Amino acid sequence: MRYDVPVSASTSESKKPRAEAEPLTLDTDLGWAIRMVSAAFRRVATDSVTDLPGGARGYLVLVALAGGSEPPSQLALAKEVSLDRTVMTYLLDDLEAHDLVTRKPDPRDRRARQVLITDTGRARLAEVRDKLGAAEARLLTDLDAKDTEQLRTLLARVAQTAQREVIGPDAAEC
Repeated sequence: MRYDVPVSASTSESKKPRAEAEPLTLDTDLGWAIRMVSAAFRRVATDSVTDLPGGARGYLVLVALAGGSEPPSQLALAKEVSLDRTVMTYLLDDLEAHDLVTRKPDPRDRRARQVLITDTGRARLAEVRDKLGAAEARLLTDLDAKDTEQLRTLLARVAQTAQREVIGPDAAEC
């Protein structure tokens, strides 16, 4: 089923509350749409990350490390991907055991450890990204390239807002 939902060009329009007179149906409800997309993405993406240590969490850690210039501390990485620091420690132990990441003392603070992605980690990440690309294509089959890019951009903005304002900088999801 395809839903043609207009995207407002005006950000001030999008911040207005939904009009009371506007009919509320599932296909116009943001919560329902987010839930459906999230559930569908988890279903199609699960197979892509199954053999990666830590599954989806391991994937997020590798993505965060691959995109950064300065190696983050374990704590900074945990905050970035919204994981509890204890969970992050166990996950990094597993990723390190598979030679996907390595940890080294932080030169600015010997008590802290920096996390780096290894060449093996980059290669595995590339393999997983190829599989995820195919899974994403199945989910986004009704969108053309322009719509897909616009969706990615808008979702990234909403995710950043959620992380910053709704979830909070100190919150961590296990």
